[in-house]
Amino acid sequence: MERISVLLVDDHQVVRQGLRDFIELHDTIEVVGEASSGEAGVQLAHELLPDVVLMDLLMPGGIDGVEATRRITAVSPTTRVIVLTSFADDNRIFPAIKAGAISYLLKDVSPNDLIHAILAAQRNEAVLHPEVASRLMQEVSTPRSSDGPLDQLTEREMDVLRLIARGKSNKEIADELVISEKTVKTHVSNLLSKLHLADRTQAAIYALRQRVVPMDEA
Repeated sequence: MERISVLLVDDHQVVRQGLRDFIELHDTIEVVGEASSGEAGVQLAHELLPDVVLMDLLMPGGIDGVEATRRITAVSPTTRVIVLTSFADDNRIFPAIKAGAISYLLKDVSPNDLIHAILAAQRNEAVLHPEVASRLMQEVSTPRSSDGPLDQLTEREMDVLRLIARGKSNKEIADELVISEKTVKTHVSNLLSKLHLADRTQAAIYALRQRVVPMDEA
């Protein structure tokens, strides 16, 4: 079984060593590189093309974790970035997610929950720290007229968007709509493009914000 490759990007060597020591106890995950700055993280990610990047947000140099996330996901869309930081304030959470981070965790996360997030990221599933999830729900509770217009979507794309907001995988969406997974992937790609969204996480947040589905059904 091929192991999940992980790149660590954090300016504290002690933090990186602690992460490496624990992660490598898991026989399906391996740390393939470390970087102490956003700029070095981007360069290593381009060279190594890891499956997952654990990304700190505040680091020395001209590139912070948000910009590093944006650059990494732009060049390597299959690389999943998990933010691992000490900060849960809105002016960091939302830019990081908009930049392409699939998950947002705080550094008080338990080792087992961190492993769960890495495994989930490999499956293209988001994991949010409870405090972060609460802030996101507050943010999406009020629709915003500035978001991309829903009337660009076809009826079937709307169906797919609703199911994404409910946390359904492509296979589950395909089964529910009685279409192929390949067709689902096409619909997902189209609706992300039309709404100017980067990934499924942003699509789910957008759908909640626009009340495409009630929040108690998501």
